[in-house]
Amino acid sequence: MQFTALIKHAALTGLVLSSLAAAVAQADQQVLIGLAGPLTGPSARIGKDLENGAQLAIDAANARHPTIGGEAVTYKLVSEDDQSDPRAAVTVAQRLVDAGVVGVVGHWNTGTSIPAARVYHDAGVAQVAPVATGHAYTQQGFDTSFRIMGHDDDGGQVAGKYALQTLKAKRIAVIDDRTAFGQGLADQFVKSIEAGGAAVVSREYIDDKTVDFSAVLTNVRSKNPDLIFFGGVDAQAAPLARRIKQLGIKATLMGAGGFVSQTFLTLAQKEGEGVTALEPGLAVEQMPGGKAFEQAYVDRYKTHIELHAPFAYDGVGVLIAALEKAGSTDPQKYLPVLRNIDYQGVTGPIAFDAEGNLKNPTFTVYQVKADKWVPVSVAGGKP
Repeated sequence: MQFTALIKHAALTGLVLSSLAAAVAQADQQVLIGLAGPLTGPSARIGKDLENGAQLAIDAANARHPTIGGEAVTYKLVSEDDQSDPRAAVTVAQRLVDAGVVGVVGHWNTGTSIPAARVYHDAGVAQVAPVATGHAYTQQGFDTSFRIMGHDDDGGQVAGKYALQTLKAKRIAVIDDRTAFGQGLADQFVKSIEAGGAAVVSREYIDDKTVDFSAVLTNVRSKNPDLIFFGGVDAQAAPLARRIKQLGIKATLMGAGGFVSQTFLTLAQKEGEGVTALEPGLAVEQMPGGKAFEQAYVDRYKTHIELHAPFAYDGVGVLIAALEKAGSTDPQKYLPVLRNIDYQGVTGPIAFDAEGNLKNPTFTVYQVKADKWVPVSVAGGKP
């Protein structure tokens, strides 16, 4: 009996050790992908939207039992909150690198993406920005930096042409929030409209914490503009739209890259009617995989897309495609593959130029009609 008991004990011990070994092996095969964005604070709804989109891509990849270099792997998303703050972004970037991520989808805006980019570059980790539109992000010359929507140099040009050719604006006021995104976008818009022969009758500045727009709008009203362009995001654009109406300013409000959200509609209420905005990319219903993605998003999260979830989904997707095509998580092997990739995403075809910018970006012009953002024009993209 003692011998039998020993045999059973040994068998049980062997089973436990085998299970532990299998668990260790499974842990060794886990591939970590980072997500960096504002998960708390005023822009948390956008950060969570990005995280949701990225997680859907992770789940879709794992569902097909992926391999890298012939070995089975499981992808895992590691999320970090940068609070939309440039200093926090550097700390977050280092935490993700220390955690062992092979690549990062993030950050949300240009102001956080620029300082974080150096951390990722020094570590040899790919950074795929799903949203950051300031051209300066990819002008730093890092071979680890990529973006999957059009940048503001192009966006400002498209917005300027639309303001002149379609909206027939002649007297234009420009307000920006002095962030890398807002001011950069406004500067490009000004270049475009001045090249087209229109006048900037007023150039005003706020900061990204401003809640009272009375002073700048009083100055703007005295110049009698027919269009006001705002370089900033939806949380400020909405109260700005309300204040324009309250002050009786008869001008169209126009913005780009950050207006087109449900939050703007909720905050602006009826005062948002007629607001025009340019957004990089296609409307979800016009994206090649948009309708299926939106349905999957609603089924999983029981809410609608806030703004940029499809781009986070594609950020994870294109990164995973490069890892699997390279057959390695070694940056020296997968970064050249990512640089030269030709990937069909939910948002459209994804390929990068020498700087890491999206080739042939598309831009969509929206207007608020009957309390909805309605796409009215598309520019750019492949023929």
